[in-house]
Amino acid sequence: MQFFQQAIAFDPSYAGAQAGLADCVGVLGFWGFVPPRQGCAAAKSFALRALEIDPNLAEAHTSLAWSIMHYDCDFMAAEKEFERSIELNPRYATGRHWFGLHQAMIGRYEEGYAELKRATRLDPYSSMIHATLGYIQLCAGRYDQACELLEKALQLDPGLFQVRVGLGYAYSFRCEHDRGIAEIQNAIGLLQGGTIFITWLGEVHARARRRKEAEKILEDAVELSKERYVSSYFIARLCAALGDREQTFQWLETAYQERAAWLAFVKIDPVLDDLRSDPRFQDLLRRMNFPEA
Repeated sequence: MQFFQQAIAFDPSYAGAQAGLADCVGVLGFWGFVPPRQGCAAAKSFALRALEIDPNLAEAHTSLAWSIMHYDCDFMAAEKEFERSIELNPRYATGRHWFGLHQAMIGRYEEGYAELKRATRLDPYSSMIHATLGYIQLCAGRYDQACELLEKALQLDPGLFQVRVGLGYAYSFRCEHDRGIAEIQNAIGLLQGGTIFITWLGEVHARARRRKEAEKILEDAVELSKERYVSSYFIARLCAALGDREQTFQWLETAYQERAAWLAFVKIDPVLDDLRSDPRFQDLLRRMNFPEA
């Protein structure tokens, strides 16, 4: 962020730096380091500024798509921006990576897989692209494939906390709870200050039927949210893992109001599978305007 800001200070008309800054703050918001207004909302402003300077900058179209996908939950507008980015630069791996994630989020798994595979061919050593493909396999219920992809991602970059937490999560869905807890604890150690994976650790404890540990993490997360940003969506997921339906819906509504970044996963999130028949869940999906899969 500092280097992009310095570049913009030298040359305010440098569209690439505006797009780069958009990606920085957007990813910070996505991983819960800052609240949505400082994350994806700010990213949207920088991306729009980049496109004012250069309407044909593929990276800026991808930056805008990412921000409106997570802040506005405007999946149709995001799709158009991704498609324009790919039209302008078919070899931009991040554009295909994030477009693949978008397609999976709205339930178009096969299209999402295809885009993510294209992204891996363009950037075969990207740990994050392999990890994203693994997480999408997890959401589709393909736990063995998810573990295989996430283990490959970990080999590419053992220090990437997102990969370790994803792998721990996948292990827990395969009922390898001790391995799952160990990986998420490793991720929290690498993260040093982020809040997002604390609730994920609680979910894995809940899935392992270690209710006391999970409830303590939930209590700590709620208290921490009074002092610093903790995504309401992840508190909702922990409540769901504990089987507390009413609290889950209360926190989901808070997440909707605050425009929590990961709420865009709600349609495919396996933690929420038991809630899908509830009219309140269907109402949430309706308000989020998911397109047809």
